[in-house]
Amino acid sequence: MQRKIVISSLLNQVQVGIVEDGRLVEFYLERTLGERSVGNIYKGRVENVLPGMAAAFVDIGVGKNAFLYVADLPDRTKDQSVEDVLRVGESIVVQVAKESLGSKGPRVTANITLPGRYLVLLPLEEHLGISRQIVDEEERERLRAMAQEIRPSQMGLIVRTVAQGCSQEELDHDLHLLLSEWKRISSKGKKGSAPTLLYQDHDLVHRVLRDYLTMDVTKIIVDRPEFYKKVLDWVEAFGIRSQVMVEQYEGKVSLFDYFGLTKDLERAQKRRVWLDCGGYLVFDQTEALMSIDVNTGKYVGTNNIGDTVLKTNLQAAQEIAYQLRLRNIGGIIIIDFIDMQDEEDRDLVLQHLEKALAQDKTKTYVLGFTQLGLVELTRKKTKKVLSEVLDTVCPMCDGKGKVPSDETIAFRVAQQVYYSALESDIEAVLVKCHPAVGAQLIGPGAANLDDLEKETGKTIYVRGIDNYERDCFQVISGKEDRIKAQAYPVSVGDRITAVIEGVHAHNDENGIVRVDGFVIDCSQCGNLVGKTVQLEITDVQRTYAVARLIKEEKS
Repeated sequence: MQRKIVISSLLNQVQVGIVEDGRLVEFYLERTLGERSVGNIYKGRVENVLPGMAAAFVDIGVGKNAFLYVADLPDRTKDQSVEDVLRVGESIVVQVAKESLGSKGPRVTANITLPGRYLVLLPLEEHLGISRQIVDEEERERLRAMAQEIRPSQMGLIVRTVAQGCSQEELDHDLHLLLSEWKRISSKGKKGSAPTLLYQDHDLVHRVLRDYLTMDVTKIIVDRPEFYKKVLDWVEAFGIRSQVMVEQYEGKVSLFDYFGLTKDLERAQKRRVWLDCGGYLVFDQTEALMSIDVNTGKYVGTNNIGDTVLKTNLQAAQEIAYQLRLRNIGGIIIIDFIDMQDEEDRDLVLQHLEKALAQDKTKTYVLGFTQLGLVELTRKKTKKVLSEVLDTVCPMCDGKGKVPSDETIAFRVAQQVYYSALESDIEAVLVKCHPAVGAQLIGPGAANLDDLEKETGKTIYVRGIDNYERDCFQVISGKEDRIKAQAYPVSVGDRITAVIEGVHAHNDENGIVRVDGFVIDCSQCGNLVGKTVQLEITDVQRTYAVARLIKEEKS
């Protein structure tokens, strides 16, 4: 497997992609310096203790109070409640474990971890762990023995994946740096008043190189000179300068476009993802879980239905593992594979899924098929989901993925018109709205508009305005002469110059133009679409005007 790290920066935004065999598998984005708080260590002040939730709110000085579970407190016995170990107003050192989201503040823990190049220092708990990504048992035992020998008293260590093959001297050096950092944090914590920042993790590029620069990374590509120099220095400091090529990209298109990574990102933002065989996946996120539906789509197979289903499900398992990693989906995940009658086929798909997920460093547990034939798995939440990083809630549909129909909006308009017209001093009403909504409000042959006028006893005008959003409309009411003046942008006898926009829907000999959204039926102009003409207004109706051709302008 060929692995590359791609780094692109522009203005205040830095993008980093982890690329495996030409595909983007992980994506990181930092828009402003200091925007990320995960990993930061604060001296906070307990603001509220919540016995009913076994938690507390802690002021860490970032605007929103942080949330701390009692389970995330070291040196606590199982029979101690949150009230036994925390008091309102007392100071406590905490580390951000999860970014704030929406109205929720950040999630914090008092179990501090300090990441280095090869080791993670656990200054407040005695524990020794080895990265599960290191699968060679001999290497695990070698690293475990070295880590046990250097582990500080009453502290813990986790040996990271990048430590494979390193010497005890390298572990010693990494530990020395971490202990020095912890000493500085502890000293600052004793002197400073709460709330205060004690430690801030490195910027995005440094973190990615520290965490992902392993022996299998063959190349680092950077598109800005200032980052190129920094990356060279960091790679040198990590001691693997001779094993990885650092390249400065100087192409004429964006770095992510050049390597096709933008398409990978766009695909990972879609609800529907197509498979090579012609099948497709559908991703639906709810508050509680992510559901993934597998469909055969365009794929009809060649032999029998069993082979068709198996091939689709195998490709789906591979793609699902990839999409979970790139989208960084965490929590409960339910997969609805296409039904398989053969138990061996089910086992094969499950094995294929587990093998594909093994390439993901984030902890994932496959719980197997449920009684309903669904595959259930869990994936640890480590950072924001890709959609939260790149997207925002649609202001039109409020995140539902749907917007009101033209008929629904037209009914809302009609209701507002009806109740506006109830005022005794109102003589006429003007509606400004999107043309498609206006068409529904007017109805075939102006039937709806006639009915509304009968219901209200008032004159009603409708103006379709192209630049109005679908659900945006304006209802203006008042005296007849004032409303009529606003309703008609043209009068009989006016001469205008306009471009014929299209052919009339019911008479192809005539053309159509619009003036401020008001439709004008242009006689004998059906063959002049796209041409500039001079017109004279001959008639004005409630919903449109009629014009005759004076002459066609020469181009």
